[in-house]
Amino acid sequence: MTASSKRLIAGIAMLAIFAAGLIAMFMPIFNGQNYLEYMDSLYNSISKGSANYIPALEEDVAQYEGSQFELTLAMKEVELALAVESLFENVDATVETVGTDVKVRGDLARTLRSCLTDSGQLFQNESKEAEARYGRDGKEALFAWWSALKAMDKELKKQSRFAEAALVSEVKKRAVECAYNYYGIVPMKISDNLGIVVFSLVFYVLYTVWYGYAIILVFEGCGLRLSH
Repeated sequence: MTASSKRLIAGIAMLAIFAAGLIAMFMPIFNGQNYLEYMDSLYNSISKGSANYIPALEEDVAQYEGSQFELTLAMKEVELALAVESLFENVDATVETVGTDVKVRGDLARTLRSCLTDSGQLFQNESKEAEARYGRDGKEALFAWWSALKAMDKELKKQSRFAEAALVSEVKKRAVECAYNYYGIVPMKISDNLGIVVFSLVFYVLYTVWYGYAIILVFEGCGLRLSH
């Protein structure tokens, strides 16, 4: 039983076109990627093009030149503690590892500047220098930095050095995490891909509306209607 065969047929036809488009989007027709993978890669590249906060952080770090710290950083594993130890040795800090605890005394600006150098290189998809410095994979070195800065933030707060702790936290989030997450992604400018960006947004809206109208036509064709 149908209330309107024309509306029902139109709705089914629209749903069929919607399904065909959905199937096409999951096929690897975009340089070996499907539509979702391609767009995800594109937007990651565009977002990376505007996510380099390292130059601004270098200016913030310079304000703490000569600021000394003495902290005990608790790591979860001995291997991680040794990796953190190598980071501080590279900036000539006084460091001693006892089990999973890394006792370190050094210069805050020099330490964070070294971290920003490593993060900057990884952000540019260059890891050879970091690997040569620490004898481990570049992303592993960044994870060690992330763990060290997380512990430093906690210990500096215990010493009521909140400004320094805030800076350490910013370096961790805006430099180390960005470099780690964006490693391997080629940065792009949105201006160079404006056409495909506009198309994707317009297509998303129209595709969603198309599906909505298809459902409405099918329901109306079956005699289902909204009423007050």
